[in-house]
Amino acid sequence: MRTIKAQHRAVSAPIADLTTYRALPTPAVEHIDPFLFLNHHGPQVYRPGNRGLPFGPHPHRGFETVTFILAGDIMHQDSSGHQSVIEAGGVQWMTAGSGLIHSEISSDHFKQTGGDLEILQLWVNLPARHKMVPPHYQGLQKADIPEVTLADGRARLHAVSGTWAGQAGAVQPLADIQLATIDLEAGAMLDFTIPAARSIFFYTIRGKLRVNGQETEARTLTEFHHDGDDLHIEALTDAVLLLGHALPFQEPIVAYGPFVMNTEQEIQQAYQDYRAGRFGTWQH
Repeated sequence: MRTIKAQHRAVSAPIADLTTYRALPTPAVEHIDPFLFLNHHGPQVYRPGNRGLPFGPHPHRGFETVTFILAGDIMHQDSSGHQSVIEAGGVQWMTAGSGLIHSEISSDHFKQTGGDLEILQLWVNLPARHKMVPPHYQGLQKADIPEVTLADGRARLHAVSGTWAGQAGAVQPLADIQLATIDLEAGAMLDFTIPAARSIFFYTIRGKLRVNGQETEARTLTEFHHDGDDLHIEALTDAVLLLGHALPFQEPIVAYGPFVMNTEQEIQQAYQDYRAGRFGTWQH
């Protein structure tokens, strides 16, 4: 079995009136290569006539954003011409690549009516050879994401990327990044074999779990050593888990603001290209 290196509680990091917990990076852990960043927004309830999410137009280059809509919705727009409203249970997978400008705001309907909102945004690095690929966006509704029933019907795995229990996920990304969300009923037990060389991303969204003998609770990131292949998960309550794994890229990571590259010079070039309008024109 994999041994646990540490557990990290997400830290409160509100953004305007949006309840936010930062699970990665924190003072205790900078990244889990190639997983760079995780914000947990909500859960909270928005009143009717609200302003919605505060993420207006901003640029990115050199990585991918994977956004999990647990409750509420997100309206995505970007300078490559993509636009969609993704609702609860859906996922947005955006490859920023060589650069684009995008916004993530609430739909007009959500701003008018309000309601529950809970969203995770994960940043996944791109290897150096793919950092300057053309931008790409996939908006997936809940029905677009394959579901696998496990643990005698007591767990439902939503295969977002890669392959899980023989089921291909909705996205087959440039790098071998496997991601899934799992809904577990209390008492469910799951076993996964993940080669020791791969980094595991294990974030408990809701409820309480026991993984490889150690308990974890909501808004906790569990960090593992690279010393075993097996994960044994037990649900102590009803719970929701974000589980991912990937081979580390083992490349330099230079992150500054909305850009993640391999060198300081590439960061400076990103800012120059953005200011020169090379990320496209925002016309929304």
